Amino acid sequence: MSYTTWRKEIELEMTNNNELSFGMKCTLTEEELDTTFDKGYGQTKGLPFTAWTDNFVYFPLEYDGSEWCGSVERNPTSNPTWHQGG
Repeated sequence: MSYTTWRKEIELEMTNNNELSFGMKCTLTEEELDTTFDKGYGQTKGLPFTAWTDNFVYFPLEYDGSEWCGSVERNPTSNPTWHQGG
């Protein structure tokens, strides 16, 4: 089993985007952000969410029950969006 929280997954994706979590808005409560779940294969266990900063929108991704956080730029740019999910 591979346990995580959405806070950890979002922060990992934010690091990939060179962002800080300061000022992030999220549909999850602080308690829900820190709820532990098994992100491994099987069935989805993490709560659905949307989070956003000034530059990115964050959301859950899933493939065959494995879960992680994805993101896209919040404002239009010339950068393409890569395939997400599985």
